[in-house]
Amino acid sequence: MTCRRSEALAFSLVTEINHAMARLVDIWDSIGIMEDQRVERMQTVKKHIDGLLHSMIMEEEALRHRIRADIITSQKQLDTLCLELAVEPFKLEEGLTVLQMEKNLRCHVEYLQKDKNDRLREMNDLRKQDEELCVTLCATPYYIPTGSVPSQTQLQELQQHVEKLCIEKESRVKVFSGLREDIRSLMDEMGHEPESSLERESICPDTDIFLLTHDNIKALKLLLSQLEMKKESLISARDKLKERATSLWNRLSCPEPEGEAFHEAAMSTLSDDIRRWKGVVEHLEELQMAQLEDVIDKVRQELVVLWEKCMFGPEQRDAFSVHFCDNHYTEELLALHDEELLKMKTFYETAQTILEDLEKWKRNWALFQEFERKAADPNRFSNRGGSLLRESKDRAKVQKLLPKLEEELRCHVEEWEKNKCTAFLVQGQRIMYFISSQWEEHRLQKDKEKNDRMTKKAEISQFKTPTKRALGTAYTTTTPNKIRKTPNMLVPCTATVSSVSSASSSGSSTTFLCVPGRPQLSAKRNKTTEASSGPRVPLQEFNSDKKPVLESYSDFTNELSKKASYDAFLNSTVKDML
Repeated sequence: MTCRRSEALAFSLVTEINHAMARLVDIWDSIGIMEDQRVERMQTVKKHIDGLLHSMIMEEEALRHRIRADIITSQKQLDTLCLELAVEPFKLEEGLTVLQMEKNLRCHVEYLQKDKNDRLREMNDLRKQDEELCVTLCATPYYIPTGSVPSQTQLQELQQHVEKLCIEKESRVKVFSGLREDIRSLMDEMGHEPESSLERESICPDTDIFLLTHDNIKALKLLLSQLEMKKESLISARDKLKERATSLWNRLSCPEPEGEAFHEAAMSTLSDDIRRWKGVVEHLEELQMAQLEDVIDKVRQELVVLWEKCMFGPEQRDAFSVHFCDNHYTEELLALHDEELLKMKTFYETAQTILEDLEKWKRNWALFQEFERKAADPNRFSNRGGSLLRESKDRAKVQKLLPKLEEELRCHVEEWEKNKCTAFLVQGQRIMYFISSQWEEHRLQKDKEKNDRMTKKAEISQFKTPTKRALGTAYTTTTPNKIRKTPNMLVPCTATVSSVSSASSSGSSTTFLCVPGRPQLSAKRNKTTEASSGPRVPLQEFNSDKKPVLESYSDFTNELSKKASYDAFLNSTVKDML
């Protein structure tokens, strides 16, 4: 369709030229221009048309060359942009005219150029922020090669880097603000004047005076820790002065007006408070010099209390006995006593945990010994209300707790001795030896009690059935089934009473068989019993040549052999008693 229109326009152009020439001929005819002049004029027209057409052709040729040159230039630019922007190379479609190729290339170059400019602008903005943040934080900037166009990945990483630095800046600003506020507060609390440039800069209101670097944060943290240590030192000094003043005030028994300083509120700063307490201590020390004897005696009382608390033995106390017994009261003697008192207080503070554990062990040890004593008491079985069950549970608890306490003590003492490079003594001996001696003493006591019981049991169980008697003996007994089971019934026993006779007699003795729980009958009652009960073997004396027939004794032994349960009864009774 386009081709037909151009052909029509070309035909129309030729037609117009022909019409124009025809009109020129008509005009020339009407004017009367001769043929030669017409030819000349036609040549002029032809020359003019040829020149115009040639000029137009040249312009169009130049346009074609320029378009081709633009195509080449655009292609080169496009290749460069694709390389810089790290995108795929642009490929033209086939069958395009030169003008279409130029247009497509030009549009794509403009698009890529715009993308490049946008990237460079974004990179410059981010780089500016990055540089400012890196200078403030003393950090390393994100690296992008100079003169290169950043890729989208690089721009995203740079953006993330800047955001990370912004977060880090906010965090450091908070840390810096907190540190500076704490430093300012500590200085105000202590009444401390800035001495170094760092201290002056740390309390300066200008927030931009410090770069937010790690080194500066470390410096401020170090300064803060130094100020905190100084504060603790000042508090410790003030407390020591206050403790010293309290001790002096108690020693001197000062009147109430002297104690007004203890009720006054603390000063605005620690330095002022320390100066106040120094004045109080100096005043009390002046009063102390006037009554050295009473003061030293009170210090000695405090020493005795601390020695008892620390469980010092005589050998440990003897180291200070010379000064303790010195009656020549001087300032030097008071200083020695104060030094010893401070030493004992320091020892008590460092060993307080061990001493408390030892005191806990001693309490449980006393409970353990009490349970042991109760366990040996036969009357405990007569208790009511479940006391035996409670006692058993408490005893098991104490027995389980004692080894744990001893192990804790051992660990604490080993750590203490390792740190102090000296032995921890209780009553002049190592603490574990002290505990072992307590156990050994307990074991010996138990063995002694056991031996006593065995001896007593052996004495009680001496009665046995006699097979042969060398001397005449009379027996009095009752059958076992008639014996009442009374609480004080024990085991059969023998009692030997020497007959009232001279040393030259036959050496006879009278032996009585005593049934436990029943008293022996008197002679008068024996006679009455004999009269009422008929003939029986009387109490008589005999020599080794005769064997009396003792009905009552044989009845007793026969009954014993028949009733084994009686032996069991006696044994259980003995065990309960023991």
